Amino acid sequence: MIDTLNNLYAYRQLLKSNVRKEIRGKYKGSFLGVLWSFVNPLLQVLVYAIVFPFILKGGQEHYVTFLIIGILPWTFFTTVILQGTTTVLQNGGIIKKVYFPREILPISVAVSGLINFLISCLIIFIFLIFSGIGFSWYMVFLPMVVLAQFLLLLGIILITSAINVYIRDAEYIINFLVNMLFYATPILYSPNLFPAKIAQILNLNPMAVIINSYRDILFYQSMPRLLSLFVVIVGSIILLFLGLKIFKKMQKGFAEEL
Repeated sequence: MIDTLNNLYAYRQLLKSNVRKEIRGKYKGSFLGVLWSFVNPLLQVLVYAIVFPFILKGGQEHYVTFLIIGILPWTFFTTVILQGTTTVLQNGGIIKKVYFPREILPISVAVSGLINFLISCLIIFIFLIFSGIGFSWYMVFLPMVVLAQFLLLLGIILITSAINVYIRDAEYIINFLVNMLFYATPILYSPNLFPAKIAQILNLNPMAVIINSYRDILFYQSMPRLLSLFVVIVGSIILLFLGLKIFKKMQKGFAEEL
């Protein structure tokens, strides 16, 4: 871990430029550019806000705000997972020509995704203001939730980006699993709709804990479940260490496979 941090510090300028490339390159050539980071989730919310209330017979007060608080963190999750999984493969030409710490590639994707997410949080704040919900002191816990999600994502893509070099079908399998996970995560619905036992099973999904924590802090203005959040953070740190070990071991064969 110390060696990794030293390498990243030595190549910090490359990391910075790679993060900039990830942020700017995503919408390069498009008319709206970075504004798509705002438009895409808003269009998603519009569709769900029109359709899903017919399924949820009970109705949810301030449902659009409820949705946006779930969809933006989920967009952060899916964007980083899908882009991070393919990043080593997509940069195969550079890897074969120049030496640099390969970890920079997935880390750049995670950091650029985090920056885009933090910018898009302006949408959440606007909806909180105009819905009349406002803000509370519980927002001091928000950085803890963001950190938990960032560590989780980085740990995952360190593993998936390395595996995808050797197993090219991995990205399609991961894409399918992410789509399935969407319905097992309380984004469109509240976990309170289910019996306690089912809600407990749903909470085995770390993204369910993270989404619920965002909602507790921002929507319900209450204390997040700190024990569950702490478990996710500890699990994410363990996953991050495991991801770094797997990545380092597998990167030895990257040049040959690419």
